[in-house]
Order: sequence, then structure tokens, then C-alpha cells
Amino acid sequence: MDHRIGIVSTRLAGTDGVSLETRKWVKVLCDQGHTCFFFAGELDWPEDKSHRVPEAHFNHPAIQDINRSLFVDAIRTPETTAKIHQIKEHLKSELRKFVQRFDVRILVTENALSLPMNVPLGLALTEFIAENRIPTIAHHHDFWWERRRYLRSAAEDLLHGAFPPMLPCITHVTISSHAARRLALRSGAVPEVIPNVMPFEVPPPREPARDAAALPREIGVEPGEKFILQPTRIVPRKRIERAIELVRRLDVDAALVISHSAGDEGREYQTYLREYAELLGVKVLFIADWIGAVRGCFENRHKVYDLQDVYLHADLVTYPSLIEGFGNAFLEAVYYRRALVMSFYEIYFTDIRPQGFRIIGFDNFIDRKTVEQAQRALFDRAFTEEMVEHNYELGRRYYSFAVLGDKLHQLMARFRDGR
Repeated sequence: MDHRIGIVSTRLAGTDGVSLETRKWVKVLCDQGHTCFFFAGELDWPEDKSHRVPEAHFNHPAIQDINRSLFVDAIRTPETTAKIHQIKEHLKSELRKFVQRFDVRILVTENALSLPMNVPLGLALTEFIAENRIPTIAHHHDFWWERRRYLRSAAEDLLHGAFPPMLPCITHVTISSHAARRLALRSGAVPEVIPNVMPFEVPPPREPARDAAALPREIGVEPGEKFILQPTRIVPRKRIERAIELVRRLDVDAALVISHSAGDEGREYQTYLREYAELLGVKVLFIADWIGAVRGCFENRHKVYDLQDVYLHADLVTYPSLIEGFGNAFLEAVYYRRALVMSFYEIYFTDIRPQGFRIIGFDNFIDRKTVEQAQRALFDRAFTEEMVEHNYELGRRYYSFAVLGDKLHQLMARFRDGR
């Protein structure tokens, strides 16, 4: 039996981790014969399968006002509560229209029931699922208790009720065993663990495409400079200052290329990085405007490239994160066969490192050994080739689309069996 699946999030567009991983789920689900439809505040899916509701986006002015009241001021007035419930009712009505319009039989929520970037949406989903008993897969990438900005709030009752909700018709899915254990301890739920994946069955090209050959020159990487890629959003937990320090200590002509934008956490950190890079004399290029989900479109009068183009030009990838839900950038570097300098964040240490991956790793700071290994990765081709091929084969074994397909097939079988 093939299912009509409605995928719900605040945003399903661009190159953020949730949107990218959603695309992988959709590809596998559609290959299995299911049909997917999309509900969010921002969408880059076909219009005939999409239901866009502006208030579902975390950047909507009304939602930003609510978030300031709940998580910045931490003062919840009756007016704030009334506004939350007003938008919740509107979103619940739109969810009803979405399900009816596309005859949706199963919902998949993408972080909308775990990270309270849009509290009214989480409440609307919880009530809609409870009232209609619609089978739901709650796909959790991050939880609010993992983010310092949510630990002090005026929304404790709302967080405990809807992020995530404990309802019989919801199957909870986390992307790491660590997150599953934390959720189980907090709620008593027994989550499924489905890690992030890449299409290792279809190897990427070894060289950039001809129409992407000009990318380094267009973004400002000069001939002879090493292309060091930081493939993350610009948020403090990514610790991009560590990457700037590394580039300075490599003592080579290089540019640190940051591929993503600041996202939802403000621009203060980006300003700090610019000043820190200037202080150390490191060339840093912020190229989020050049990168999209698909290559070939044009915005702001220049070409837009995709993540594959950026990775295939990179000489080295940096990933010094303090906290990650899983680590899309880690898997991408493995998939595109790039040497990786990264920190041992918790999920890597517990879920990924035991598989035997070879990376240039460090804990809290970059020492001389880290710098020397990074220099070797840049200039010793045999050393780097052996490392990246070893990692690729492990990625194929543990984090491929085939692994995801088996997991999703088992989940869908439960719905067929009425469990």
C-alpha cells in the first residue's frame, strides 16, 4: 500500500540541515512508491504539491514577537498567550485544509515538534494530531533542551506539552542514539534512531562540472590559494573562530570559505568572525548568496551554485562544532571525499567515531599536531587519498540511502499493519 504523506515544518527550502535531510527522506519515500506533499512557511517544492502558510515560518514578524516574549524577555503576558492561541488556531485550520486538499494519510513533522522556533505551529500540530488521530512520524533533528536560548523561558507548559507531545499515534524518530536516550529519559518514549544519510550508492564526480569551474574565481579565491571550506551556518556553536585560527596557523596562502548564512540566530556572531579574521590576517569569504539547493538559477545578477560545486573545489573541510544533532557537514565531506578537520562533538564521539572513520580531530583546542596533520592533508596526496577512500566505504556501509530505505520501509509497514 502506497501512502500520501504530508511533510510539515517551519521552512522546507534552501540548504539548512533540516531541509537537506528532508529532501533525502522524500527521495527515498517516493522511490518506494509513496507521494509527498509539503506544508511550511517557506517552500521550494512544486506548487501543485505545496501549501504555504506565512505564519508557519519562524521569521514571520508575529512569531518573532512571540519568541522574544517567551525566550528573550521570558515574560509571558496574557496578550502573548492570546496571540499564541490565535495563530495556533489559524495554523490548525490551515493544517486541516492541507490534509483535505491532498488527501494526506500520514504526517511527517521535520523538527516542528522538537525545536520551538514556532510555538504556535507546534501547538497546532499537537492538537490537530490528537483530534484527528492521524498517524505521524515526528522526525527530531534538535531538541529545545540542547539549546541554551530555550533553557530560560516563559513557555515551560507549552514546551512540555508540544515539544515533543506524547500521543499514541506519534512515532518519534531521532537522528542519534544519544538524543534517543535523552528523549526516553525525559518522556518515557521509545524512539526509533535513523541517522542522517548521503547517496553513497551513487558516487559524486571527482572533479567540478564545467559550468562550475569559475566558482573559486567568482567568489574571490585567487589562483594558488588553498580553498578551505567551512560548510555550516554562521552560529556560535559551530565555533568557526577555530577554523579561522587553523587557517592562520597553516601558514599557506588560503581562503576560508563559509558556505551558509547566519540563519535564525542573528548577525552578531558573523560580525565577530569578520573582526577576528581581520585581527589574525585571515581571508574569509562569506558566500551564502552564491549557494542554493539547485545550481543554475540566477539571483542578484550572479550565478547560484549548489553544495556539490563547493565541496568539489575544496582542498580541506573544517568542522569545529561544539554541538551537533548529527553532523550533515561530516557526512557531506565523507561523501565528496574531502579531508576533514573537526572537533569531537558529543554525537560524533558516541555514534560515529566507533565506526572507524579517519579524520583530523581535536577536542577543545587546536594543537600543533592538528595543524601538522592538516598541512599533510593539503600536500600529501597519497595520505589524503587513503583516508577519504576509507571513509567513503564506511559511509556506504552505515549512512547510505539503502540504510534509510530499510528504516523507512519498516516504519511504513507499521502503518500498513495498523500499529
